[in-house]
Amino acid sequence: QVQLVESGGGSVQPGGSLTLSCVGFNYILSRIPMGWYRQAPGQERELVASITIGAISDYVDSVKGRFTISRVNAQNTIYLQMNNLKPEDTAVYYCNSGSLGSTLEPGLPWGQGTQVTVSQ
Repeated sequence: QVQLVESGGGSVQPGGSLTLSCVGFNYILSRIPMGWYRQAPGQERELVASITIGAISDYVDSVKGRFTISRVNAQNTIYLQMNNLKPEDTAVYYCNSGSLGSTLEPGLPWGQGTQVTVSQ
């Protein structure tokens, strides 16, 4: 069955960095636009970064300039490099199909996500 496995989360201080990974099993991620979503406590899950099949990336304003999404097709992996982290970045992070600025809905089974906590 199709499976997405996220990893790389952790606890960091404001200003710190983390790199998240998303590996796909039984599905070739390079076939579709992919995105990183996050869900903070009490809030809806939101798409914060996306990357096209051709590796063009897009970001919501709140993370632009701090986050970088990338894909390594040979590894069937999507990455999210997060720098200058802020407390408001605290959330569970997930990957799935998606594209900012389009109506593409997440279409793969959700993984377990990876927790990112930013605090003093």
